Amino acid sequence: MNLDTTTALGRNVEDRVQLSRLTVGWEDTSRAATLRQHVGIYGPIPDASRLGRDGLLGEVAAAQLTGRGGAGFPTAVKMRGVASKRGPAVVVANGMESEPASEKDQALLARAPHLVLDGIALAAEAVGARDAHLCLAHTRDWLIDIVLAAVEERRRADVDPVPVSVHDLPHNYVSSEETSLVHWLNGGEAKPTNTPPRPFERGVAKRPTLVDNVETLAHVALIARYGAGWFREAGRGNAAGTMLTTVSGAVEQPGVYEIEAGSNVGDVLWMAGADPAAEAVLLGGYFGTWHQIGEVAGLPFTAAGLRPVHGAPGAAVIYVLPPGACGLVDAARILQYLASQSAQQCGPCMFGLPAIADDLGQLASARPEGDPFGRLHRRFGQIAGRGACRHPDGAVRMASSALRAFGADAHAHARRRVCLASARSQHNAPVMPVPRPVVEGGWR
Repeated sequence: MNLDTTTALGRNVEDRVQLSRLTVGWEDTSRAATLRQHVGIYGPIPDASRLGRDGLLGEVAAAQLTGRGGAGFPTAVKMRGVASKRGPAVVVANGMESEPASEKDQALLARAPHLVLDGIALAAEAVGARDAHLCLAHTRDWLIDIVLAAVEERRRADVDPVPVSVHDLPHNYVSSEETSLVHWLNGGEAKPTNTPPRPFERGVAKRPTLVDNVETLAHVALIARYGAGWFREAGRGNAAGTMLTTVSGAVEQPGVYEIEAGSNVGDVLWMAGADPAAEAVLLGGYFGTWHQIGEVAGLPFTAAGLRPVHGAPGAAVIYVLPPGACGLVDAARILQYLASQSAQQCGPCMFGLPAIADDLGQLASARPEGDPFGRLHRRFGQIAGRGACRHPDGAVRMASSALRAFGADAHAHARRRVCLASARSQHNAPVMPVPRPVVEGGWR
């Protein structure tokens, strides 16, 4: 997979699905836009003080922008929650992108870092912040260099009223959770903390803190330029605007696409050139859900659209399982990875996730001991909703969806028989990317 976004082809489904707003001009260069190029592409940098707090918040609310980091919470509500608190606030831009199947935030920061920095400055004005932070994974030195260069360019041009501090954090799966960022910025480990209080109530330095995904902030920057009405011109059904989506796996053109929010899953798959023989897809990333393509092709890629099949866009990931690959093998490998990423702060993560990873691994290998189905379903009920953070819930959601999506194969494996995928393929090796496990002590 690469960081390139495909260009709009100008016909049929592409016309209806793909738009260039965040991604305008990306196909013309493989480098980050300079500040001068940025202004030429997107227009003059909005004057945050001239817009005023109420003006910007009103536009963001009217635009119906929701968070692009996974939760999909209304951005204006989040911003107003911080702005309503007493004392100076803090803005934290989340560019960690710890989801292994996602590359959208990397692509955005690598091509248009100034758009994200515009959004940070605007958000700071809207919530009354005096400090702003941009959090990135320390393993992506190349991306950190790009962002630091953009920050320095803006400092020399004196365009930002609030300075932005760039931080490199441990690259663990749960380190991108908002309370992990706050805890690390407060001098602790990049691990989730108990809530309440939430960051908007008491976050960095015990001050009200707005934590937003970098794509969300980039949309804020465009809304400030062109208005809420312009933003809502894109979007299908009840969804507004555009969204960056990472499409990979068995597709002709894997990469990062900017699509109309609310586009049907099948239209996005067609646009990326999904293998016609593919049967299954993972939606939302490693905290997401497995589905048969026929079940979801006609559904909008939104939380509301996927709710009937217990799915959600999550980190805006669509992964097409190659024909002949066993989904159970990949699900078991993902679950083993998620178990290794535990912060080791509560029983469901410390003991529950390794247990279900072992059960699913036995099932995937077609060498189960006893009744793996019974153990898995019992443990799902014991783990879900009982963790100190959302990590065990996401892992259970992915694992349980695999049993549903690959039910026939799972029952064949439970009887130590060859599943349909294995019967059609010469090998049963996992195909999805899984990073190396976290090293001991790698939380600070």
